[in-house]
Amino acid sequence: MKKYLPFLLALALISAVATPLVHAQPALKIAVVDIGKVYDNHYERKEKEAELQSDQQKAEAQLQELNKEGNDLVSQYKDLVDQSKNPALTHEAQAKADTDAKAKLEEIQKKQKDVDDFKVNVQREFQQRIENFRSLLIDEITRTAADVAKRHGATLVLDKSAVSLYRANMVIYSDPAYDITDEVIKEVNKDQPQATPAAGGTTPAPGPADSTPKVSVPGLTPNQP
Repeated sequence: MKKYLPFLLALALISAVATPLVHAQPALKIAVVDIGKVYDNHYERKEKEAELQSDQQKAEAQLQELNKEGNDLVSQYKDLVDQSKNPALTHEAQAKADTDAKAKLEEIQKKQKDVDDFKVNVQREFQQRIENFRSLLIDEITRTAADVAKRHGATLVLDKSAVSLYRANMVIYSDPAYDITDEVIKEVNKDQPQATPAAGGTTPAPGPADSTPKVSVPGLTPNQP
């Protein structure tokens, strides 16, 4: 019996220390928030979307100008080709037109590369801007959701907009009483500046459609990368 005494004393000591730790754990209280809905309704997201749309229009105008320059070069090239085959011209004039046409073709190829590079660079820039903005805003929303949950005494916060590997909702069901989404939306928008009404209260009509290739800009919503 004596040889088991140290072991029994150690076991009793561990139990005495562990028991208060177990009882010290706070009771589980869950809060649920829809991060996607908060993001969609955040005033800064709407402002960023308007900013990107404005920049997209500027990029499209630049692209239209590049395309116009390219079309002008193509027109000049065709004229030179016609001159190089015009029997009314001297042999020297035809030869010069042929040389100029080849040089113009090189200009066209360079201009096409400029257009392609412009579209790729703009797409990359916009994508990076969106990713950086989204990351910062999600961090802010997450911190705000945690603060709101703490005010409710929650010990665990779940994002019901999250999905599993199999595209199923991570939160299958939750009682609406646990949902703090609307409160978080109100909290993140509390510093929203007052909108200034437009003069006349009218919205400008969209301009005429054209067939010029557009610089596509990815969406801002989390599910649209």
